[in-house]
Amino acid sequence: MARKLFGTDGIRGRTNAGVMTAATAMKVGQAAGRHFVRGGHRHRVVIGKDTRLSGYMMESALVAGFTSVGIDVIMTGPLPTPAIALLTREMRADLGVMISASHNLFADNGIKLFGPDGFKLSDAAEAEIERLMETEIPLVPAEKIGRARRIEDARGRYIHAVKQSVAAELRFDGLKVVVDCANGAAYQVAPSAIWELGAEVVAIGVTPNGTNINDGVGSTAIAALQAKVVEEGADIGIALDGDADRLIVVDEKGRAVDGDQIMALIATRMQEKGALKGGGIVATVMSNLGLERYLNGIGLDLVRAKVGDRYVLEAMKAGGYNVGGEQSGHMILLDHATTGDGTVAALRVLASLVRSGKPASELLHVFEPVPQLLKNVRYEGGKPLENDSVKAVIAAAEAELEGKGRLVIRPSGTEPVIRVMAEGDDQAQVERVVDAICEAVRAAA
Repeated sequence: MARKLFGTDGIRGRTNAGVMTAATAMKVGQAAGRHFVRGGHRHRVVIGKDTRLSGYMMESALVAGFTSVGIDVIMTGPLPTPAIALLTREMRADLGVMISASHNLFADNGIKLFGPDGFKLSDAAEAEIERLMETEIPLVPAEKIGRARRIEDARGRYIHAVKQSVAAELRFDGLKVVVDCANGAAYQVAPSAIWELGAEVVAIGVTPNGTNINDGVGSTAIAALQAKVVEEGADIGIALDGDADRLIVVDEKGRAVDGDQIMALIATRMQEKGALKGGGIVATVMSNLGLERYLNGIGLDLVRAKVGDRYVLEAMKAGGYNVGGEQSGHMILLDHATTGDGTVAALRVLASLVRSGKPASELLHVFEPVPQLLKNVRYEGGKPLENDSVKAVIAAAEAELEGKGRLVIRPSGTEPVIRVMAEGDDQAQVERVVDAICEAVRAAA
């Protein structure tokens, strides 16, 4: 059964419009609860959220849905997505739910589901939950309705866990770090974890008001972080997104460092220590060709998966890899987390910075990227990639780049946008190819 509600990262959309309503959330709670009822034990779900105003509404609706089918609910309040994955497993819950639209602005929201092992659900499991949502789900009798409670130690549990991702003897004393939490889920835990390890922390994006998440701050809007790093004379800047599963770094000169360079650094360090598994790493079709060339040059493979950290994770598990991620900043370090964790990845970068004694601008320039250009084309409806004229332009572009670069064209899984990416050694050629395809898509849309 094909999924209709679930995209590449759960269900996501504009709140109180389309699918992202309280009614949908309650139905998700009922269907997911019914799907995970296995055995005679008392079932429980862990629910976390980011700082969006609509989080209260969605949380209440999910609680109603789960408790109505007999599932007990544990609410954590604002916490990163990876924290919910961790707590689901550690508290022996039957499933976990994160209420977040990740890097989107506050008007959007989303629902991400985790199984009892702390991993995101498979496409098949999400399809089954959708099927259940279309049925009349039986409710439990009054005496079996689930209970709901909030826990107070969730933040401390997560901070303790992420600190274990670096060696016990390692300290960040002497480092000055600017941490941008996007006014999102990590606004308390990320600065605390880094400070507790000894760094001087300058925190921005830590005053959420319900409507300012990802607004001019965070991993998708790093200008504020870049300026703050330079102003403070900091050693490095760390930018997370709204649910803190993504990391972008800024070096001491204020220059952005994307996920490809971070993966290259982590893979190199782990290979040197003999800790890298699988003989390489997993990235996506969007990662720079320069990363692939660099890894091949040091005897490592780059396996490319579809865009979406769930697909990176699937490839990692299938091939026995323990490092994977996306150029956009999702970093999956399976030795420490079951999903992307921006804070864990940040601590690994800071640990390398301390051990190397090098400035961030040198340490994090691991390879020379080839020219790459990504443009998004918004469309109102239809399927522009199936248009004959668009197909012809794409075929011509592929022929032109053959042996010289790569072309990746895909519809977004979360919004009505076609993403057009090309890369190669010739910058002018890359720009020409991308512009031609974008124009063809606009004409057909």
